[in-house]
Amino acid sequence: MSFAMTLPTAIGTLILVADEQGLARIVLPPDADRFKAIDRVTAADHPLLDAAAGQIIAYLRGRLTNFDLPLSLTGTRFRQRVWAIMRTIPYGETRTYGEIARELGNDGLARAVGGAANANPVPLVIPCHRVVGAHGRLTGFAGGLTMKKYLLELERS
Repeated sequence: MSFAMTLPTAIGTLILVADEQGLARIVLPPDADRFKAIDRVTAADHPLLDAAAGQIIAYLRGRLTNFDLPLSLTGTRFRQRVWAIMRTIPYGETRTYGEIARELGNDGLARAVGGAANANPVPLVIPCHRVVGAHGRLTGFAGGLTMKKYLLELERS
């Protein structure tokens, strides 16, 4: 069974989805506008959603640099490895897709790293917004490049 809630934030309304194991998905605008959850509950109805909402709000206010939430992630072994590396990117810093590919041991995997970033089920918590193109160029993000730029500037301030 999964539980979901809407969370109004400075970057728009998010949808948080959790199951018995942990936070499973964060849907960013504009996708959140089209997302239909079967079981929408308020944060008070599910302690994990309450904790996730509190941490996301604190992060967006510049008061939290690391999330501490149980996650319930579904993805291939490769994607799991990429997401684990993304979680190690320090607050306020960026890495390129190529740097992550090199960390995985194969320079040729930069596009596959981009695919894994695109499939990230919990953006913000797994900070795929900290992954940039070659020479620091802003590229793809589920919430759009304006949101990606906003998050990077938030972390640098």
